[in-house]
Amino acid sequence: MAEKKINPMLKAVLEFGPILLFFVGYLRLRDQVLTIGGTEYDGFIVVTAAFVPLIALTTFILWRLTGHLSKMQIATVVLVIIFGGLSVWLNDDRFFKMKPTMIYLLFGGVLGFGLMLGKSYLKFVMEEALPLEDEGWMILTRRLTVFFIALAVLNEVIWRTQSTDTWVYFKTFGLTAAVFAFFMTQGGIFTKYGIEEDEEA
Repeated sequence: MAEKKINPMLKAVLEFGPILLFFVGYLRLRDQVLTIGGTEYDGFIVVTAAFVPLIALTTFILWRLTGHLSKMQIATVVLVIIFGGLSVWLNDDRFFKMKPTMIYLLFGGVLGFGLMLGKSYLKFVMEEALPLEDEGWMILTRRLTVFFIALAVLNEVIWRTQSTDTWVYFKTFGLTAAVFAFFMTQGGIFTKYGIEEDEEA
């Protein structure tokens, strides 16, 4: 089923709103310890407990409005529920901090597996949005595979060696900026291998 078009601002709020709310909530509660059901939880765990159902809800709303979710969106919300849930259940923030590592390893692994088969799974997911020649898809897929693996490694280094504050800033702004910068630097591929609409007719 084709994806239904919705207001771009509404779509942005549904996709990025939970992340920004997590950031704001963390800033407000990071120095607090709350006792819930006789157990003490620091602010990070409390905010994580709120973030998990929030992102599940906004993803559900996005699906209801558009009738479509990408495989990346589905994988992301599943991993958020799993690792966020483990962090809350075990009262251990390490699981939630590992979540970006698992997401990027999953994406990089899937793309890498496709490359070993001589295929671009990225083309399968994004062909309608970015019409490219096959060679362009293969180049972009190789680069994105390396990029995802690098982000997974970087996330591990940050959360294991830096403060929670540093990791939250990195997760909220650093990863988003890195993905944006990556695609901005791939202009040469889109220029060289892009397919014009009249060529497809």
